[in-house]
Amino acid sequence: MKDILVNNKTYTVEIKDEGVFIGGKLIQMDLQEYSTDHMHVLLRNKSYSAEVVKVDYKGKEAEIKINGILYHVSLKDEKDALSKSLGIELNKSQSVSNLKAPMPGLVLEISVKTGDKVNKGDCLLVLEAMKMENLIKSPLNATIKSIEINTGDKVEKNQLLIQFDNTI
Repeated sequence: MKDILVNNKTYTVEIKDEGVFIGGKLIQMDLQEYSTDHMHVLLRNKSYSAEVVKVDYKGKEAEIKINGILYHVSLKDEKDALSKSLGIELNKSQSVSNLKAPMPGLVLEISVKTGDKVNKGDCLLVLEAMKMENLIKSPLNATIKSIEINTGDKVEKNQLLIQFDNTI
């Protein structure tokens, strides 16, 4: 399931074996691709000409022209929802100020200390939840500003774990 934002209006889209569902409703359409960025769509007996004008794969954004009208489209998927639940709120400049617990659990190990410089993907700590060890990794290159928990602590979902100073 993905949320697609089109000119500030959000649509929930699911692709299943039966077809494409938007807002829980099956959408029947006929699509003819002419090239990688031009296509023709027949939807509810109406004809649409679509052109992909610009795509930012990293930012999950695109500009699409449909029948001459330009639409700004952005995609929010499961990874974005997970980042938000972890307390990792990324803006356009990719700044992160803190890391929150994604679920209740027990802190088994803390791999960093205050002042450490970490790179995106470095393991910060190990959190045990539901008898599974979860490696919590750094979302960016930063310096550890403070560690708000200790090994052996029980934490609740969304509890502050680590604060970053991302001015490195």
